[in-house]
Amino acid sequence: MSQNLIKRIITSIILFLLLLFVNFSNKYIFVFSICLIGLIICIETNRIFFKLLEIKSHEESYTIKKFNFKFLILNSVTFFYIFFIFCYFSYQIYFIQTPIFFLYLISICIFTDIGGYVFGKIIGGKKLTRISPNKTISGAIGSFIFSIIPLILFSNLNYLDLEFGVNNFVFCLSVSLISQIGDLFISYLKRRANIKDTGKILPGHGGILDRVDGIIFALPFSYLLLKFI
Repeated sequence: MSQNLIKRIITSIILFLLLLFVNFSNKYIFVFSICLIGLIICIETNRIFFKLLEIKSHEESYTIKKFNFKFLILNSVTFFYIFFIFCYFSYQIYFIQTPIFFLYLISICIFTDIGGYVFGKIIGGKKLTRISPNKTISGAIGSFIFSIIPLILFSNLNYLDLEFGVNNFVFCLSVSLISQIGDLFISYLKRRANIKDTGKILPGHGGILDRVDGIIFALPFSYLLLKFI
């Protein structure tokens, strides 16, 4: 077992324990944690945008100005999305649908990642897209399959009125799809910026954005799906 994989496993365990603590502590810790994660995401996204601007300036032979309107717009849109969409909808899900349901949604995204990793490593095969060379078609299928596991687990809990039916089955697949698209979108930005990780805060994983890239799109989608369908 490689040293990086050991770091990745240890970090994953710590993150899961922190998730449980934040999820089942109290609303103040939850709100603080979501806002802190949102702030870190904005900082890491800012680094991606700056790197993209740096590459573009090199290609077009001009010096990066201290004030760049496009750079400002990109960061403003990111800030708006993270704090007024992702953080707000996370707050709504947590307090309206209960912390257990919030954990259920996060679990769908986590198992989506695990399924993609497991199937991609074991089966491999044809690449899914040039955006992310490590993503395979088998990995995408594995993500969909694994996304059903939380439904199986949580449908047996008395805390949730959750049945293993067609509607919830389709719901899991839909959330998994958006999570995968979010992952691919951030991978596309990183590839354009020529960076592997958005940060170094998580040993073996990289940055916070590297871990929640699918979640920041899946949670708002889940909220809208629950509210309007």
